[in-house]
Amino acid sequence: MVYVLFGEGFEEIEAVAPLKLLRRADIKVAAVSITRDLLVRGGHGLAIRTDITLEQVDFEALEMLVLPGGGGGVASIEASPAAMNLIRLTWEAHKLVAAICAAPSLLAELNVLNGKRIVCHPTVADKVEAAGGELQPGLKVVRDDNLITGMAAGASIEFGLELVAALRSRAVAEEMRCGIFY
Repeated sequence: MVYVLFGEGFEEIEAVAPLKLLRRADIKVAAVSITRDLLVRGGHGLAIRTDITLEQVDFEALEMLVLPGGGGGVASIEASPAAMNLIRLTWEAHKLVAAICAAPSLLAELNVLNGKRIVCHPTVADKVEAAGGELQPGLKVVRDDNLITGMAAGASIEFGLELVAALRSRAVAEEMRCGIFY
């Protein structure tokens, strides 16, 4: 099961594009509100009705945790002890963690990036580097072991396809890429 965390102010395309691609690949995925309210508003006003709340996450079933960016969404997640604990536990269990745009700063906050190759939004690059992340200039998406990172909103489809490749195969991701004419 893949869980995509939704905090108030999330970047809509960074959450919805990967979620949609995972569902197209027949991967079980749930949109997760970090609050008790299933309706979460994105940074540009789009409201998404999530599938479950954070309390309903089944950690044993969790294969991948996806962290969309967006300044407000990242700040909301960072302000949630329960959300940050889920990220920490997922990392410690060596399960897949995927973060795009500003969301890698959440991993920097947990001090787990030492030596990891990574991409992120330029506004959080200093924080990510200070936490030991090794920035990969010129790339939109990077996978390093159990960590997948995407640079920003413009990399949302490529990021989503990398998630599919990690959970299914590169061939399935390539077939999907061709199917959506990307």
